[in-house]
Amino acid sequence: MLFVDNQGITDPKVNLALEEHLLRNVAVDVPLLLLYVNAPSVIIGRNQNVVEEVDPFFVREQGIQVVRRLSGGGAVYHDLGNLNFSFIVPGQRDLHNYARFLEPVIGVLRELGLQAELRDKSAIFANGKKVSGNAQFSARQRMLSHGTLLFRSNLDHLRRAIRPRPLTVQSRAVQSRRAHVANIYDLLPQKMDMAAFRQHLLTGLFGGAEMAQYVLTADDWAQVDALVA
Repeated sequence: MLFVDNQGITDPKVNLALEEHLLRNVAVDVPLLLLYVNAPSVIIGRNQNVVEEVDPFFVREQGIQVVRRLSGGGAVYHDLGNLNFSFIVPGQRDLHNYARFLEPVIGVLRELGLQAELRDKSAIFANGKKVSGNAQFSARQRMLSHGTLLFRSNLDHLRRAIRPRPLTVQSRAVQSRRAHVANIYDLLPQKMDMAAFRQHLLTGLFGGAEMAQYVLTADDWAQVDALVA
């Protein structure tokens, strides 16, 4: 596996474009791992209706971006207290096999003292609370499996940003499932900051081995910029 450094970028449009670029255009024969943090944003699924999922008044008032992602599934809230992870792998045999990608993440949470488990096929719960939602997408004989980790997110903004208003609109779009969520930070027996948590995750996902990298070139970034535009 190769780690991809996004250079600390927090623009959700750029980070989602980087995911898409790694999936569609970087044809390496080993898995890639991308970690990133986004500025406050609501990331909606490929097949969701924005009107049904987002409170437009609240997100406008708070300056929260709304961005559509490649994968399906429900709306998720991102901010600087939420750590996102993306696995981009060759082939599609593990499409819908969330356990393959999430068991290592669950292992890290357990090492930190949490009672973590996979539930509802694609969610991680810790101490009975949801801390991670995940989705997948495939293209060009490659697949993306990505998810969130609520570390120290603004849960009030999360609930208000994606809480739908009562509507009479009829739609076949995918609607988000509501679940009791919690921040990992609040559940940790020993407190740490986001940087330390990120390092624990990296170390765990690489199994303590040396972390090789895929270094993004100027051409890579040019293609990412083209996707953003």
